[in-house]
Amino acid sequence: MTDNEALTEDQVGDQVAGLLLAAGGGRRLGGRPKALLEHRGHPLVEHAVGALRAAGCARVHVVLGARAEDVRARAALDDCALVDNPGWEEGMGSSLRAGLRSLTGTGARAALVCLVDQPGIGAEAMARVRAAYRDETSLVSAAYAGVRGHPVLLGAAHWAGIAATATGDRGARAYLREHGAEIALVECGDVARPYDIDTEADLVHLE
Repeated sequence: MTDNEALTEDQVGDQVAGLLLAAGGGRRLGGRPKALLEHRGHPLVEHAVGALRAAGCARVHVVLGARAEDVRARAALDDCALVDNPGWEEGMGSSLRAGLRSLTGTGARAALVCLVDQPGIGAEAMARVRAAYRDETSLVSAAYAGVRGHPVLLGAAHWAGIAATATGDRGARAYLREHGAEIALVECGDVARPYDIDTEADLVHLE
């Protein structure tokens, strides 16, 4: 048995932090912050945090931006580390940089990155991706019929490189494209639906 295979569930829980990007302003949704969209009686941000917890992430950092104070007031996020991103309007890249920066020095060796506007991706898919963690060099992505999607697991050895290329709405895409041969794909199409809540038409997915 290797050292990585010998990791206990608690050790993986300590080493893999959940990182939820929830700063978007919902420009195509009439300026409604995505974090506060209601789904099954609760804000989307609560659903995503609950899924990360259920997937085994003991530490969850949530990056806030649009109407951050309203999100803090209306959502139950007491056990999370809340990260303000004043540059949220620059796009997802700025939120990813802020989130990874907030994890520096926490002891986390990887970040399981999820997006607040994908309620069709729940704890089971997140847990599958998290379970593929081996060490700080890990790069793991959920796949849907073989196509890479979210969530993604980013080992700490990659954070500096990702932060250097995360601009606009690209997030980690440029870095992952350059390191495609290193990414472990985990098929999740049988347990999750990777739609985004981007437009008024997408609101049909909310319950």
